[in-house]
Formats: sequence, structure tokens, C-alpha cells
Amino acid sequence: EVQLVESGGGLVQPGGSLRLSCVASGFTFSSYGMSWVRQAPGKGLEWVSGINVGDSTKYYADSVKGRFTISRDDAENTLYLQLNSLKTEDTAMYYCARTRDGGWLRPAYLSTLDNYNLWGQGTQVTVSS
Repeated sequence: EVQLVESGGGLVQPGGSLRLSCVASGFTFSSYGMSWVRQAPGKGLEWVSGINVGDSTKYYADSVKGRFTISRDDAENTLYLQLNSLKTEDTAMYYCARTRDGGWLRPAYLSTLDNYNLWGQGTQVTVSS
């Protein structure tokens, strides 16, 4: 079955850290760009970070740059997001997503949500004191 399964969310205090994981199955993970996308309560989807095939290039939204780090382990079919210096405004459901097209992709492609056709079920991150 083709799917993405996220884990690692939880409740953390401001300034804390979390590491999210997304395990892929049913397709050749190494052939696709991947991203993390989040949705805060009452708001729309927000692209957070994307990574190209071969871990070659990584991109971040301005809101998380310098605090979050995306990575991938193609041998383990797993995408990661390290969240540091968390803020209350980072509270959201976090989703991993796979691009519709394979191969290396431009930053503008990776940051456009319409270019993703496979999504996980999400993992909740709550930042609160």
C-alpha cells in the first residue's frame, strides 16, 4: 500500500524541541521530493520545509528558518523534521507529503501545495507552557 505515516508529535514547552518522522511505503521513496506542511487550528495549510531527491537541496519557510531542519534517510524510507526553539505559534498538525513528479525539483515547485498528491495522516504538535 502506498502511504506515509507520521509520528513524533506531542506537547512541549516554548523553547523546547521535537523530532518528527514520516515513514514511506509502497513507492520508491528516494525518487521523490518531500515536504512538511502544517495546519494550525482554524487556519489553512502552510508549507514548512521541502527536500529534494538525494538530500541535495533543502528549503524552509521564513517562519521556521534557523529553527527547523529537514532531512531524509533513503535507506530507511524516512523523512524527518527537527523542530528546535519551538514557539506557541508552531502549534499545528504536521503532515508529510510527496511530490507528484519525481526527480530534482525547483524550490517554487516544492513550496506549492498543489504539487503534492500523497499525504500522511498528520501528527499533532502543541507548544504550550
